[in-house]
Amino acid sequence: MLGLLPALDGLLHASAQFDQAASRIARAPVAPADSVDLSAAAVALLQSRNNFEANSKVMQVADEMEKTLINSIG
Repeated sequence: MLGLLPALDGLLHASAQFDQAASRIARAPVAPADSVDLSAAAVALLQSRNNFEANSKVMQVADEMEKTLINSIG
């Protein structure tokens, strides 16, 4: 259970980052001068997706470890 709490916090943080980056992209005006801001927002979007996936895998591994421990105890 202890391994799940930091991963859950990470999922929530990644989700909030994803929403913020997606919002910045949606509000970006279509102009060549803003391409740097748009690319930075796209990178943030990809980073938040990767963070979400990583934290999700941490939760899966922690769950598997907990099940293995419970099965070995009896």
